[in-house]
Amino acid sequence: MNTLYLPKRLSRRGFIQTAAVAGGTLLLSSSALAKGVTALTAGTAAAAGNVDLSGLPGVAPVGAGAGRPLVFGHRGASALRPEHTLASYAKAIADGADYVEPDLVSTKDGVLVARHEAFLSETTDVASHPEFASRKARKTIDGETHEGWFVDDFTLAELKTLRAVERIPQFRPGSAQYNGMFQVATFEEIIDFVAAEAAARGRIVGIVPELKHSTYFASVGLPLEDRFLSILAAHDYTRRNPVEIQSFEIANLKYLRSKLGRRANLRLMQLVINENVRPMDVAAAGGTLTFAQMLTPAGLRDIAQYADVVAPPTRAIIPLKKDGTLAEPSSLVDDAHKAGLRVEPWTFRPENKFLAADFRSNAGDFARNEAGSIAEIKRYIATGIDGFFTDDPALGRAALG
Repeated sequence: MNTLYLPKRLSRRGFIQTAAVAGGTLLLSSSALAKGVTALTAGTAAAAGNVDLSGLPGVAPVGAGAGRPLVFGHRGASALRPEHTLASYAKAIADGADYVEPDLVSTKDGVLVARHEAFLSETTDVASHPEFASRKARKTIDGETHEGWFVDDFTLAELKTLRAVERIPQFRPGSAQYNGMFQVATFEEIIDFVAAEAAARGRIVGIVPELKHSTYFASVGLPLEDRFLSILAAHDYTRRNPVEIQSFEIANLKYLRSKLGRRANLRLMQLVINENVRPMDVAAAGGTLTFAQMLTPAGLRDIAQYADVVAPPTRAIIPLKKDGTLAEPSSLVDDAHKAGLRVEPWTFRPENKFLAADFRSNAGDFARNEAGSIAEIKRYIATGIDGFFTDDPALGRAALG
């Protein structure tokens, strides 16, 4: 993924011809949702015939494999710029991220935009807009109750009048200096931006989108999945360059797998937590499966039936002792690899507060601790992980050496 691969067949015409030879019909129009889904289905049919439509024959194969772990820019370079802004993605790419992450939510008019959650109050200046005072509401989404402003109560045009702010300014005052400079970005704007950066820098940059709150958005008439599929189909970059699709839910990943099949440039990532709670779609359907069960060897084998990657929190791989220092690694990496899954944990953060006690400095919780973060990441790399999310991709790259 470090070389921009530009054979002639990567022209739009060449791509269509390749799909036709594979026996599929690839529709490129994004004017209708059905066309987008049909386009991806055609790509699936070709992939099933072992025809590589990605344009990236060097992309690592699906499943666990040896090699250099991937660096995922968590919400961009969110330790240094307000999260999910083009500035954050630009910094992540400049600092060597292999992939950048847009968390996707839906506006009132059905546009996918990048925010960590539906709640806008912590990451935008919405509270300073008197024209939106009446939109303030109290909602419980995915078990968390917030009072403030929510993305699905705003059209895209209204959302574009807001500006992003740093979510945790006490930890990241440098990032907070950029408050008010950047708009909320749509998924399509991010794809175009990443494609432009890849072309300018001469290296492929992957996109690792997360579908947030799928069950909630479906319940309010704004399902994410088909809109997402349509956008993937409409963009040349996402049709043939690396995309890893994440979710804490299960049903949406299974649906996407049924539509996308297995393609050389795509992976599905099952996000998990190491707690005895149920994914939201399981709970809504009255099921009993918990995340803790999903992390057992049998649960990991079940995940491997529909996903390519399991993404646990870092402490599920190396837990903390009572004194806050790192304990011995769990068997999770080995168990997942035996099931045929890649392991790509989240999230490394460079401030003392978020580090294991082994790596903290004496500068206080809010202090940035680059050396400690690099040392901690190295300990996790030694367990055999295949990639990792970090708020500071430059430090992740430094840990790889």
